[in-house]
Amino acid sequence: MMPISETREYRRIDIANIETRAEDDGQMIVEGYATTFNQPYVLWSSSDYTVREQVDSHAFDEADMSDVIMQYDHEGRVFARIRNGTLTVTPDEHGLKIRARLDGTTLGRQLYEEIKGGYTDRMSFGFTVDKEQRVETEDTENGHTDVLRTIVAIRKLYDVSAVSLPANDQTEISARKLSDGLISEIEQERLAKQARARKIQIIRTLLEV
Repeated sequence: MMPISETREYRRIDIANIETRAEDDGQMIVEGYATTFNQPYVLWSSSDYTVREQVDSHAFDEADMSDVIMQYDHEGRVFARIRNGTLTVTPDEHGLKIRARLDGTTLGRQLYEEIKGGYTDRMSFGFTVDKEQRVETEDTENGHTDVLRTIVAIRKLYDVSAVSLPANDQTEISARKLSDGLISEIEQERLAKQARARKIQIIRTLLEV
């Protein structure tokens, strides 16, 4: 395991969704999962390597979730929040479950109707990582490396968001944009390994002369 920086990350994954439920007293409630546990998804893929990621089921055990907010696409207005009791965020056996009451504002009621109508049906979350694990599998025959990143511990959960685009259309673009530091770090590690391998090969060749 390794500690990493305070860079805030965002994830949109196709398996995390959100649904509506109207209460008898008129409350407009939405429920869903901002992420699921132990289900790898692709962050980035190229001819040289593929980076997959998964969230460990205990990743939120020590996370700061004192005042998480609910937004739309991680920006703009706040539709619900833990501090005023309109949002609950609870890890369970499946993932990070959220329950939000949206009838407190005009825009919140509008978002509820959009979710109810199926116009918005996916979720995401914004966070910083405290600990991670990486497992690399090299296919020397094809020159391809598979990297599986497991988020072991999340330091702080900032927001959960209803999102406009499902990840199967957007993951490659948004993950690269919002995780440039991670992708760059893995790429630098790969290039460094290649350089070391070339150096070792040169030394072996010289010794054989």
